[in-house]
Amino acid sequence: MTAAAPTPRFDLPDVDAFTRPWWEAAAGGRLLLRRCGSCGRAHHYPREFCPHCWSETVAWEPASGRATLYTWSVVYRNDLPPFGSRVPYVAAVADLAEGPRMMTEVIDCAADDLRVGMPLEVAFRAETDEIHVPVFRPARG
Repeated sequence: MTAAAPTPRFDLPDVDAFTRPWWEAAAGGRLLLRRCGSCGRAHHYPREFCPHCWSETVAWEPASGRATLYTWSVVYRNDLPPFGSRVPYVAAVADLAEGPRMMTEVIDCAADDLRVGMPLEVAFRAETDEIHVPVFRPARG
């Protein structure tokens, strides 16, 4: 008898040569952004050009990991694996200190305690040895 094949993880990204630095930094507990060398603006999600001025002069830079909560929704039902085992969870949008908005999840906070503008800090959830997903929690201190 052969062992059953593992269930495919449709929630994991395909890491390619372009995004590898971002995922390697996340696995090391660091958040990266892309910043344009032409207009100076940071952006997220990572892409090979600036979404503001279309310049291809963009580079990786460390982000502070600080953000403020812009909006959120508490998800009580999600039938897609692996999210069903996580409900309820807080899907959110955070304004990073460097300017870009980022879709994320807020952890370590009761839904009733969430407030627009509350300070957040990045944390990382290990999905695999190589994939660590940035999530946010209320800022300490």
